[in-house]
Amino acid sequence: MNPVEVSHLNVTLGKRHVLRDISFSLPRGQLVGLLGPNGAGKTTLMRAILGLIPVDSGMVSVDGRHDVRTRRSTVGYVPQRHDVDWELPMTVYEAVVGGRVRMSGFGRVRRVDHQMSAAALARVRMADLAQRPISELSGGQRQRVLIARALAKKPSVLLLDEPFIGLDMPTQDVLVQLFQNLAREGETLLMSTHDLPSAQACCDRLILLRERIYADGAPENVIDAQPWSATFQVRPDSPLLQGLNLAQDALQEEGVLC
Repeated sequence: MNPVEVSHLNVTLGKRHVLRDISFSLPRGQLVGLLGPNGAGKTTLMRAILGLIPVDSGMVSVDGRHDVRTRRSTVGYVPQRHDVDWELPMTVYEAVVGGRVRMSGFGRVRRVDHQMSAAALARVRMADLAQRPISELSGGQRQRVLIARALAKKPSVLLLDEPFIGLDMPTQDVLVQLFQNLAREGETLLMSTHDLPSAQACCDRLILLRERIYADGAPENVIDAQPWSATFQVRPDSPLLQGLNLAQDALQEEGVLC
């Protein structure tokens, strides 16, 4: 059984149809890049998997669970760093273990909470900074704290919302290596990002989304220029798509190359 199954999902927000007939599955041990322009429905899709928004029709299951509450408990969500108040007076360890306590609903820190939090910090290489105030962390360190907080839940899938925003290239490289290591360890990761060349280079699979899915496959198979152009509503020779390994014959058919 795949950790995540999405079948014929439709979502309307207000009067706008944001997602149309979305179907895919996420197997274990994959880093999947979710690519699309602003307003394409990437965040809406993640929120639908989390069960935070109502859906018009279709099905979402996590580990075979359809119920929203139990489904949400098995999903780790890594929000964008600017969604978090980093001036709160707490340490790295308190931020991570606090997420487990909130998730468990027990209201106190149990031995298992300490164990899972310490293990999560070790996985993201932040154990040596456990007692550092979160206000003193760099951007990359803050991102790793959010990942550790999600991993402490022992989730079936990690949803990463634009993890590279505002980070320099060396820090991005560190995070890419972390994500790839987590996938090799059996984690399932769905990552939205606007860094198209990086996603093409580091992800095991790409999903091109703008209201519907325009392409879904391994990077070496998602090289036709047409779905990229349709997803981002640009010409195949647009600067947005520069740096991508797209099929040369597809570009020639579009009249871009001579």
